[in-house]
Amino acid sequence: MSHQVTIQSSGHAFTVDDGETVLAAALRGGIVIAYGCRHGSCGTCKGRLLEGAVDYGTYQEQAMSEAEKRSGMALFCQAKPLADLLIQCREIGTAVKGIQIKMLPTRIMKMERAAPDVMLLELKLPANEKLQFLAGQYVDVVLRDGTRRSFSMANAPHADALLQLHLRNYGGPFSRHVFNSMKEKDILRVEGPFGTFFLREESAKPVVLVASGTGFAPIKAMIEHALHAGMKRPMTVYWGCRVRADLYLHELAERWQRNGGLRYEPVLSEALASDNWSGRTGLVHRAVMEDFPDLSGHQVYACGAPVMVEAARRDFTSKCGLPEEEFFSDSFTPAAPG
Repeated sequence: MSHQVTIQSSGHAFTVDDGETVLAAALRGGIVIAYGCRHGSCGTCKGRLLEGAVDYGTYQEQAMSEAEKRSGMALFCQAKPLADLLIQCREIGTAVKGIQIKMLPTRIMKMERAAPDVMLLELKLPANEKLQFLAGQYVDVVLRDGTRRSFSMANAPHADALLQLHLRNYGGPFSRHVFNSMKEKDILRVEGPFGTFFLREESAKPVVLVASGTGFAPIKAMIEHALHAGMKRPMTVYWGCRVRADLYLHELAERWQRNGGLRYEPVLSEALASDNWSGRTGLVHRAVMEDFPDLSGHQVYACGAPVMVEAARRDFTSKCGLPEEEFFSDSFTPAAPG
């Protein structure tokens, strides 16, 4: 049995088929609400139920606490209506509308071990195929058994001859395959683009971009897009890693600072004596707070480990005056357990 969902602020309405999630139905109907992981782990799609009831589905507690659930919140990537709904959620503007999600075979053209546990892949699309996307979005690598692994695209849309992905070795089956047996010229199926993590270009506010680990990938795409487009907004990039070797594109970021006019602040949390590191140390979001005690007039884009993203969201909004609606994030979370 289908149900109707209405978004309170805009009055937009769409129909959800039996067994379908609110997010999937909204996207199918051309209505884009904020979302990230699509599997109940990141919390980006969290909104409020004003009327009606849902099956809450499977999700991780870090994405929505029991207290939030009792107060009327739901994760719309997991929630399935049990009745007609009236909801509050963050709708996304026209930027992502009209972008077609495609399933495409790609050929691995280059594999580069950029750090001991980071592999850079360059993927070539089929001839006469293009993938339209926004800097910061991601694709799913679809494996033979149908399981998926999500990776942000590290290239800007104008440089789309090859798709660039940054993969960290987490020790799982796909990571082991990439680092031990994958070869150039192999074929990977990808589907995308997905996500609502992209630069809000209609704003003139200064931008702070915060990455941890391979969360640098979509930040790289955003910066290269901004430089290509000639954006004049002040931009400061913070990249947090454990040790110097983890800053796998440090020299590239330094070139941005020299030639692009932006500011780059690398931060190491566990610098080794052998690193001879004289730069910033500690938690990357704390470095932001030291430099920007007042973020009330800024936009922040944060990507990487969930603990960093959530700490940044909490502290920037509660201690630095950042408006909640000006915090945009992509949390690299594992799928919720089935």
